[in-house]
Amino acid sequence: MTRAELIHQIKEKRSFLCVGLDTDLTKIPEHLLDDEDPIYSFNKAIIDATADLCVAYKPNIAFYECYGLKGWQSLQKTWAALPKDCFSIADAKRGDIGNTSGRYAMAFFDESNSGLGFDSITIAPYMGKDSVTPFLDFKDKWAIVLALTSNEGSLDFQNFENKEGLQLFEQVIDKVSTWGNIDNLMYVVGATRGEGFIKIRQHAPEHFLLVPGVGAQGGSLEDVCKYGMNKDCGLLVNSTRGIIYASKGRDFAERAREEALKLQKEMEIELLKAGIIS
Repeated sequence: MTRAELIHQIKEKRSFLCVGLDTDLTKIPEHLLDDEDPIYSFNKAIIDATADLCVAYKPNIAFYECYGLKGWQSLQKTWAALPKDCFSIADAKRGDIGNTSGRYAMAFFDESNSGLGFDSITIAPYMGKDSVTPFLDFKDKWAIVLALTSNEGSLDFQNFENKEGLQLFEQVIDKVSTWGNIDNLMYVVGATRGEGFIKIRQHAPEHFLLVPGVGAQGGSLEDVCKYGMNKDCGLLVNSTRGIIYASKGRDFAERAREEALKLQKEMEIELLKAGIIS
């Protein structure tokens, strides 16, 4: 999916919602556990219930890899079920170099080899340029690079300052932005960082940001938009637990839709306020 196509979907659906598919067999409704592929059954119901309310889906790859071959097959089927007008994110946080990075890119981008053709993948940039650029060699694919995350351990490294007073996450954005452009690079920025978006936008004014942490993790959508939205919206705000685990009963898909609709309506208000839609 190109940048222009993504922006079109945001305006068309009046939403910048990303639904996380971190599907945990211990948390899905019990009646699905007797299905041949309960992960896929759950995901398909969530997708069908929310597709018109969101512009992206983000399976967390660890929740599939942990089940070996069966999990990978569930992931392939889930990817195939994603609507073609939705941006797909392989939340894999890969971060190796050279030929290994190239193979990871093939695994998630090259459908003819792996059965997967995601639009994007999340990447840890710690090993530098050669851990990111192999993903940028694929046409109309995106690298979503970790910048400022919201987990407790992020404070261990991401806020370290150099002698010029730039924090590590600022240095990461400045450097990574020279490897690609606004058409193939995004950054992960945790919603619970609030005013941290001011600094992010100083270094990446036009890039899209993938923003986890809204909802169950305590992030404020209003603050994210106040400090992080740009003229094209520039945001994909992810919600996982608050949507997909809204119910453990047979009404789980309906409840997921209700929660997604609440967020979509809030997003519509923010898009109207910003003059992105009318």
